[in-house]
Amino acid sequence: MIRVRGNRGELAGEIYSSQPGRAEKLSEVMLEKDGRQRPFVIEQVWFHDGRPVFKFTGIDSISEAKPWSGADILAPESERIRPEPGEYSHADLIGCSMIGSSSPDKAPIGTVVGVEDYGGAPLLRVETAEGREILVPFAGAICREIDVTAKTIRVELPEGLTEL
Repeated sequence: MIRVRGNRGELAGEIYSSQPGRAEKLSEVMLEKDGRQRPFVIEQVWFHDGRPVFKFTGIDSISEAKPWSGADILAPESERIRPEPGEYSHADLIGCSMIGSSSPDKAPIGTVVGVEDYGGAPLLRVETAEGREILVPFAGAICREIDVTAKTIRVELPEGLTEL
């Protein structure tokens, strides 16, 4: 998520990467918001309060930056770091169908629409078939099988989690 920072059209962001210095290594990104995407060249990156602040070519004022506040920053495929075996990027997990391990009909519990990371185990934000949103810990004891190619995560949810 990003927000406007400064009066030159800069946007403060968050980088979800275990690689130090990741923000400074990016040369161009895709900003995505409300189903629309647009590529941007990064002119400069600096840090404020531990967060990267991006200056994009073509965004030179607060009014030009505001429409992109809250957008996701997506690195081009060519600049993405491949996760190690057993690791998954947020982009790989978003869009996965979550299926209960004990579900004989393989009916999906819901679809992963986001990943929340607060310092512990990440939480998968799942939109259920009923339109509710639940948070599912991304832990091996719960997420038993992950197939990002097939976009499925087979889970064994603790009793009552879907009712919270």
